[in-house]
Amino acid sequence: MSNKFCVSIANCHTDPDKATVGFVVANAAIGSEKETMVFLSTDGVWAAVKGEAEKISVGEPFAPLKDLIDKFVAAGGQLLVCTPCTKLRGIQPDQLIDGASLAGGAALVEFLSDGAGSVSY
Repeated sequence: MSNKFCVSIANCHTDPDKATVGFVVANAAIGSEKETMVFLSTDGVWAAVKGEAEKISVGEPFAPLKDLIDKFVAAGGQLLVCTPCTKLRGIQPDQLIDGASLAGGAALVEFLSDGAGSVSY
């Protein structure tokens, strides 16, 4: 069994619940000592844009999205952001938060090819 875990998040503004729960699960995976990667695609890329996560809080019992993302990055989680998805939305690399890296689908495939478990939101 792989010690890797991937959370794919394709929502942010369109469905804040999914973005929030995705990062809750990612933090749980880090807490379980899994090498954890979050891959943000389509609308989910907004979660990695400076100032956007601060706008999202679904309410109790969940922490605000920014706090969940900060906790994930501080714990050593890998945060990859779909390059073509950012280009489509006019998001420039310097608009991304610290800890986020642009990547294409090949990076996701490589991570998963080692038998990593994954969930999508």
